[in-house]
Amino acid sequence: MKKICLLIALITSTGLTLAQSADSIAVIDSVNVPAAPVVNDTIFNPSVNHNSNVARKYTIQGIEVTGADNYEDYVLIGFSGLSVGQKVSVPGDEISNAIKRFWKQGLFSDVRITLEKVRGDDCWIKIALTQRPRIANIEYDGVKKSEREDLDIQMGVAKGSQVTPNIIDRAKKVIKRYYDEKGYKNAEVDIYQTDSKTGENMVDLTVYVDKHEKVKVHALKIDGLAHWDSVGIRYWPVFKKDYMTYRGANRTMKKTNARHKWYNMFRAKKFTDELYKADKKALIEKFHELGYRDARIVSDSVQKYDEKHVDVTLHLEEGQRYYIRNIDVVGNSIHSSDKIKDYLMMKRGDIYNQVKMRKRINEDEDGVSSLYMDNGYLFFQMEPIEVNIEGDSVDLELRVTEGPQAHINQVVINGNDRLYEHVVRRELRVRPGELFSKSDLIRSARELAQTGHFDPEKMNPRPVPRLSSR
Repeated sequence: MKKICLLIALITSTGLTLAQSADSIAVIDSVNVPAAPVVNDTIFNPSVNHNSNVARKYTIQGIEVTGADNYEDYVLIGFSGLSVGQKVSVPGDEISNAIKRFWKQGLFSDVRITLEKVRGDDCWIKIALTQRPRIANIEYDGVKKSEREDLDIQMGVAKGSQVTPNIIDRAKKVIKRYYDEKGYKNAEVDIYQTDSKTGENMVDLTVYVDKHEKVKVHALKIDGLAHWDSVGIRYWPVFKKDYMTYRGANRTMKKTNARHKWYNMFRAKKFTDELYKADKKALIEKFHELGYRDARIVSDSVQKYDEKHVDVTLHLEEGQRYYIRNIDVVGNSIHSSDKIKDYLMMKRGDIYNQVKMRKRINEDEDGVSSLYMDNGYLFFQMEPIEVNIEGDSVDLELRVTEGPQAHINQVVINGNDRLYEHVVRRELRVRPGELFSKSDLIRSARELAQTGHFDPEKMNPRPVPRLSSR
């Protein structure tokens, strides 16, 4: 009888042990965690099966951050979007989104968020970060000293800053664009990182540049011109005739020209995108000057000829030439319409030259704007409007806004560190209290430049409107 009781007790005890083990496994499996050390119902370092469709809700009781000594823990915790007391699903979007936020910054080479321990419905998590290295030094290979200074400014990469893939990619693009603008379209750029001896987690950057040779224009082909060179070689038809020819177009495109033409012997041959865009704009401007209002570049292409040259092809549509039929002036009261037309120096029957019209209205010193601005009408504006186009004729309406007269309140001189201010003012023809005069302002700047003390290219005389308080 005793033996039987002992056997039953043994079986009963074993059953309890198995039940406890089964209970432990059931709890862990509910969060997809295998068996782990259990102390007072606490599971340490549980692993999570992120491929499982079963998730369990936990309340965060603690957050630990490691591997980011240069940042305060509370800053990184706040950036993660996680907080103590927050309920999260494991596995779930809260943890995944926190990891994505860190990766998006590009400041860390490794990001891990793990469960340190769980107890019932509570969990403690650990954010383990690995910072990207910082720049100790930047060296250049294949770059001139003057170019290094330019690249240092344009790249925006400073010593002590972190190295990220985005920073490296941006630096390469900046360097490539820098040499592209100089005509080195085949330049190759590489940036290498090596461990620095200056400190832990520090690297030296080496910028290697192989510029190759400048890319030049081998041939310039222009299709769509109605007139080709039909006069002697001594003429430049773009200036001597009222139509555009190939030689005229080639001369207009000052920076994009064929190398094998004798008349391009002393002109720039390098090809850059910026100069090419400027030349295309200049070509259309020249058509507008000759009266081809509708001229446009239908298409263009730049094809590689060899390693050092490209072929440029333009397909043009000239359209017809337009002539001025009528010019009406509206909105003017200070000066008569006939006087304004005299200053415009364009009349009925003239070629519709849009370039000349713009210059005569706003740019020329003896143009329409000077007629008004020399008498204080600083706010004068004139806008030419095409009110009717019939056949090859254009009717124009010049809409005038005269505005009030402006007096000079004060004359401010900036950037003078060579002469006493009264010496500079002695050369000025504009003085406080006088009516504003555009011609006097331009003449003052010209005479100051003639003294030799100032760089005329850096002088920028400009009126600053100040509304009267009266």
